[in-house]
Order: sequence, then structure tokens, then C-alpha cells
Amino acid sequence: MAIQLHRAAVLSKAVALLSICGLAMTGVANDEGMWLLEKPPTAQMKAKYGFEPSAAWMEHAQKSAVRFMTGGSGSVVSPDGLVLTNHHVGADMLAKLSTKERDLLVTGFLAGKRDEELKCPDLELNILWTIADVTVNVNAGVTDTTPAADAAGIRRKTISAIEAESEKATGLKSEVVTLYRGGKYHLYCYKRFTDVRLVFAPEQEAAFFGGDTDNFEFPRFNLDMCLFRIYENDKPLKSEHYLKWSEGSKENDLAIVIGHPGTTRRLYSVDHLKFLRDVETPMQLQGMWRTEVKLQNFGGRSAENARIAKDDVSGVANGRKFITGQLAGLQDPVLFGRKIAAEKALRDAVNAKPEYKAKWGDAWDKLAAAQRARREWNTRYQAVARGIRSDLFTDARRIVQLGDELTKPSGERLKEYRDSALESLYLGLYSPAPVYDKLEVFKLDSGLAAMGEMLGADDPVVVTALAGKSPAQRAAELVAGTTLKDIVARKKLVEGGKAAVDASKDPMILLAKSIDYEYRELRKRYEDQVEAVERESYAKIAAAKFAIEGESTYPDATFTLRMSYGPIKGYSTKVSGAGETVPAYTTLGGMFERYEERKGQEGFSLPERWLKGKEKLDLKTPFNFVCSADIIGGNSGSPVVNAKGELIGLIFDGNLHSLASAVAFDSELARAVAVDSRAIVEAMTKLYGADRLVKEITGR
Repeated sequence: MAIQLHRAAVLSKAVALLSICGLAMTGVANDEGMWLLEKPPTAQMKAKYGFEPSAAWMEHAQKSAVRFMTGGSGSVVSPDGLVLTNHHVGADMLAKLSTKERDLLVTGFLAGKRDEELKCPDLELNILWTIADVTVNVNAGVTDTTPAADAAGIRRKTISAIEAESEKATGLKSEVVTLYRGGKYHLYCYKRFTDVRLVFAPEQEAAFFGGDTDNFEFPRFNLDMCLFRIYENDKPLKSEHYLKWSEGSKENDLAIVIGHPGTTRRLYSVDHLKFLRDVETPMQLQGMWRTEVKLQNFGGRSAENARIAKDDVSGVANGRKFITGQLAGLQDPVLFGRKIAAEKALRDAVNAKPEYKAKWGDAWDKLAAAQRARREWNTRYQAVARGIRSDLFTDARRIVQLGDELTKPSGERLKEYRDSALESLYLGLYSPAPVYDKLEVFKLDSGLAAMGEMLGADDPVVVTALAGKSPAQRAAELVAGTTLKDIVARKKLVEGGKAAVDASKDPMILLAKSIDYEYRELRKRYEDQVEAVERESYAKIAAAKFAIEGESTYPDATFTLRMSYGPIKGYSTKVSGAGETVPAYTTLGGMFERYEERKGQEGFSLPERWLKGKEKLDLKTPFNFVCSADIIGGNSGSPVVNAKGELIGLIFDGNLHSLASAVAFDSELARAVAVDSRAIVEAMTKLYGADRLVKEITGR
């Protein structure tokens, strides 16, 4: 309990110091910012660090960066398509490639030669190749008097047409990305790779040493890395752009992070943040706590249950801790006071000019009204849309919706079924990854029960879903009766279209159909009454900010490529004599010291090869380090490079003080945590016998 109270006090202090400059879009303090690569902060970097990235430098960084569509980042690190990312980003593939007899999360993996590299069942990697501003094109059919819902429909059709035309012309995966919450639209074209093979991964004990106790903390001692390889036409990708390995780094060196931060809310209005604070985040956190406890209970029943649920448990625990920190930031009155003041200053500036007020003055009131209306039906929407999280049910819902959506033109479909999205959707839908009946029954049971808790057992949608049975009985019946565990059956239904889906008697398909009508009604209400209003209103706010404050700023994160930067630097949590000074680096020797201190406690085991190989290692080798670069979830696996563009580390976490970064950034205390490139080489060479791979990545 004392440790928990200390963390709360430290977090409260961190939040109190948070800079709200990102929320105000200008006056960005210190090294704050997740910057577009097409618009880097060259002036700020040159003024502070004497480094001005050239166009060639930026292009090389862009085309060396990799987006993992499972939710993470990576980088190409050899001319033969070798990709470096985090172990926890690759853990989903490690779990899918494991069996009861060979658990790769426990044993790790090393391909002795190229033909031993393991093909991943459903992994898609993207490399951003070209960028174009299509704001004018997207808005061409919309006027100031077009109702928000109608404007959203017009933009959807236009975006679909732009993406289709781009894919036809370039052969690249094309996505129109919304920036500044609707202020700008950019067309991102990606090289898409689906033949990806596992090359190397350490044991999870080494990658996640310290477990949940040390997660989002520092000092850290983690070899959180693994290697994949991209193949094209059954041969390793020949990469013109890849990151060269550095000789290492030192404190105060400039660290540049190139990755794909997931979602930030720094541009939200006060009323939107209140909805996030009071409704959305508490509901999300409650669901995570519930799921985590139930998964732990499921895993505790047997060793095999623990194996098949391990990746789910890690993901939920990580998310729960992150959301807890984000909610703490949202609940801090100092942060909210600063946000209120920043918003008032902007509104006053808009209202001071009649022409500005006429164009943009109503944006904040419309956002507030949308959030108020949303509170009335949000619980129902969340229960119907996200209450059931079984893999088999997800497949069933996709098949049912595909049957309906593919009868429409691409621009009129739900966005996840547009032509530009289908190839990625089919990759997941037709995955050969194993399906575990016990885990599916557990997930369905838990999801059906959660829906009943949220809506009440007598609610019509709950009654229909349960079909007169308990959640446990219904879940067992559904998993036993469905054919969707078979790829051939899934393909047959999709290829048969709406007629095949309508004729299907598969119980999982019937469940998805029984919920789909209400799901669509609620989703349309959300898109028309909330999402469309937000898009229009934030576009107005962005235009006002650009007019009043200029355009030298960064947009909220959107799981698209960004650059952040800052020095390698420790930090001090000392407040009135309390707290501690945290150094910038840890060492391999420090890990063994921590092992001896915490030996026998959960999360602090080490693989046998590490214990036996300790004497082989140079224990002074830097292991993990922190830098002040601005990151968020999705940056996991991002390369950290120096001014030469050489890889010096690999982002795998943030510290406790970074947890509120979704809404505001604290440059004094928030830190990104990375694996040092020197520790990767030391461990791979002396413990894992991966000399062939070390030569490939270092070029030595």
C-alpha cells in the first residue's frame, strides 16, 4: 500500500506540472510534440540542438520505419529486410506460432538459417512511401451550410474515391488520414507486406523482466526486442532504406524517435475532455479490471490455460495501468484549470473579430451539445458494439456485415469495409492462427455476462443473445456449434455473399445477425450526432487557431508516422526533500542486482541461459535508457536514432509520469524508455549465439 501511495503522490505532482501548450496548439514547450514527417520542427531542432534534418534525412527515416498493423512500430535494420521491434509487439505472433509442446514465449526463438524463419499467420507490415495533402479535394463537395451528417457522408464518398484512385494509380495501400481533428486531410500511401517471418526473440522472462511491478517504471532492465524479416516473392526484401547500427550513445545526446503513436486527445475541447474523464475512461477502466481478473482466474485453472491466455493477460494488464494513469491526469484540477484558461483565451480571440465569430464561434457549443446527448445512449452503444470480444464472434460479425456492405458502392459502406481496407480485413479473417475452444468459451461467457450487467438481464438484446440460457451455457453452445473455426467455412460464407449469410444456420452467425441491426442504429447515431459534429467543429477550431496562432504545430496522434525528439536525460522526482534522482542509463549488471533483490517474486525470474551466462557478459554494458522524447502507446518498437540517423535504441515503454501524455505532456518528468543498441548486440552475441544476425544488423 505504501508503494501505491508513493506512486499516486508522484503522479499528482507530475500532472500538476503538465504543460498544456499542446492543447493550445502553439507555444510548444521544450521538446513537446509528435511531429508530421512532412512538416518537421526544423527551426526548433536547429536552435536548440544545432541539428537540422534535411529532406533526404527525413525521407530515409520515413522509408526505414515500419508500422505493425497489430498495433506497434518497428524499423528495417538491414539491406535484407530484417525488421526490429519490441518483444511485446511481436508477442501476438509468438503466441500464434506456439504449441503446447513448444511455447515460444517461454523458450524464445532463433532461426539458425534463413529457411528456418517462421512464417507469421496474419501479420501485416506497412512502410509509408508517399504523402500528399488532399484537404481541398476532401472538402470540395461541402459548403458552410451543409449539415454535419450530410457533410460526413459526402466526405466519406470522396475519401473512398481518392483512396481507390490512388491504389489504382500507384499499387500502394492508400489511406486518407484525418489530421487536427478535421482541419487537414493527407493521403498516405504505403508499401504493404504480408509475408513476414519470425527470426529471433528472447524469452519473455528477459524481455519483460520485472513484470507488472516494473511496468511504466524506471530504472528498467528489459531485452524487449525481437526480429522479423519481410519477404517479397518468397525472397528477403532488398531494402534500399534501412537504419545503420550505432556505436552507442551517452547522456545529453539528442535522441530522435520515429514511430506510430496511437491516439492523443490534446486538442479536445473542455467539454469533450469532461466526457472522457467522467464517462468514457471510467467505463473503459472498469471493463479492463473485470477482464483482467477473469483472465487471471481462467489462466490459474491449468498450465495450458495460462499459456493460451498469456498474451491477453499481458495486454489487458498493460492497458489497465496506462488508462489508470491517464484518468489520474484527467481528474487533476490544475490540468483542467489550465485547459479551461487556454480554451477561453482562444474563444475570446475568436469572438473579438466579427468575421471570426461568424465562421467559427459556435464550434465549442456544438461540441458540448454533442457530448451531452451522447451520455444518454453511450452505455448501450458500448455494450452492443464492444461487449462481446470473442475472436469467433468478431469473425461472425465481420462476415455478416461483409454480406451487407459489399452490396453497396465502396463510398457508402462502413469505413472498415471500403475497398481500400478489404485486403487487410481478409488477412485477419482468413488467418490460420489456432483457435482455442476453452479460451473462446471463456471470452463469450465473459462478454455475454458483461452485456447483461451493462443493460440488464431483461433487455431485449440480452434476452436475444442468451436465447434462454445462462452466459456460460450459451457460450459453450455457440463454440461447439459454430463452423467458423474452419478457414474454408469462413471463406465460403464470404464468397457466397449476402445470400449465403442469410441462409446460414451457424449459431455464431445467427448471434451476430441478431445484434447487428441495433448495432448499426447506434453506430449511425454516433456517426451522425457525435462524430460528424466533432469533425466539423474541430475543423473550425483548427482554422481559428491557424488564423490566430499560425500553423507551426503538430496534430493529435493517429497511428501514423511521427517524429519526436529530446535529450537522453535522467530526471528528479524530489519534491520538498522527498523522491529520488533517476539516472539516464541502467546496465546489464544492474539487472542481476535487481534479480538478487527480488528473486522469487512474481515477474523477477531470469532464463537459465542468463543465469549461466552471466560471466560471459560485460556487465557495464548500458541496458536501458530514458530520453525526453514525446511518445504514447503505438510508439512501442519505434527506433531511436541519433543525428546521423543511426539506431541507438528501441522504445519499449514510458515512465509513470508519461501516463497522462494522451492529454498533456510533462517535459520535466515524462520519459520514453528504450533498450540500448549495445545491450541488444551484447546479449545476442554472448547469450544467444546469434552472431549471424549481429553481423547482418551491424554490418561488421
